[in-house]
Amino acid sequence: MLMKNILFLACTLFSVSTFAQIQTPKASPVVKIQQKVGLADIQLEYSRPGAKGRVIFGDLIPFDATWRLGANENTKLTCSEALIFGKDTLKAGTYALFAKPGKQTWTLYFYTDYSNWGLPETWDAQKVALELSAPVQKKLDFQENLAITIEAMNNSGANLEIAWENTKIVVPFGLNTRSKVLASIDKTMAGPSANDYHAAATYYFNENLDLKQALAWSTKAVELRGNSAYWMTRLKAQLQAANGDYKGAIETAKLSMEAAKADGDNAYVLSNQKSIEEWSKKR
Repeated sequence: MLMKNILFLACTLFSVSTFAQIQTPKASPVVKIQQKVGLADIQLEYSRPGAKGRVIFGDLIPFDATWRLGANENTKLTCSEALIFGKDTLKAGTYALFAKPGKQTWTLYFYTDYSNWGLPETWDAQKVALELSAPVQKKLDFQENLAITIEAMNNSGANLEIAWENTKIVVPFGLNTRSKVLASIDKTMAGPSANDYHAAATYYFNENLDLKQALAWSTKAVELRGNSAYWMTRLKAQLQAANGDYKGAIETAKLSMEAAKADGDNAYVLSNQKSIEEWSKKR
């Protein structure tokens, strides 16, 4: 019995040692940056290799060769709004960032396939959403680890900056913040929309709250949208009936039924017919 226990313990220890994994730090630590610029959410996710005494550009990273702009998995940029680079626009989405460093100028590529480890096995020009050039700037203080950051932010844009060793790349981009803010201001200052009035009236009706107020909101919704929105006129008819105005409810229900017929919505036609029959008995 003792021998069996010893053998079982030995097998258990062997299994644990076989499948245990040693955890060590990555040579190129991963960083994720989330930045709000204007109304846009921008995220950068990349690995940060270190110089470690090596000559980087022109040696470890050859000039005029496409580079994965980082290490390990693709460096990714995600933007919730379109980014404007000069005359070019990058649509909202997620992209892999690649670069072709040169002595005087870099070329940057925003690539739609961001699932690669390093460079794609086959470069597909159709997947390049945007290609742009940026001049090389000399960085006076030495940058040990690759840094990709969002700098010089204002409401209308910022700079995408890449720095490593004594090299720095600055790529300004803009945003359509002003037009979006002005549109939001115009909409808000114009007052609630038909959908807003309808939603408020629907909630009050379903919760049996102030039905007079609900009818006022529903009437406003119909005024703004028109009788073609038969779901809105249907609610108005129900609220008129709930407030004791069966004659008005019947007339409104007829309008809703006509519009529903024109749209081919038989469910609303039948609902209105049933209500008209019911309310006709209460007039």
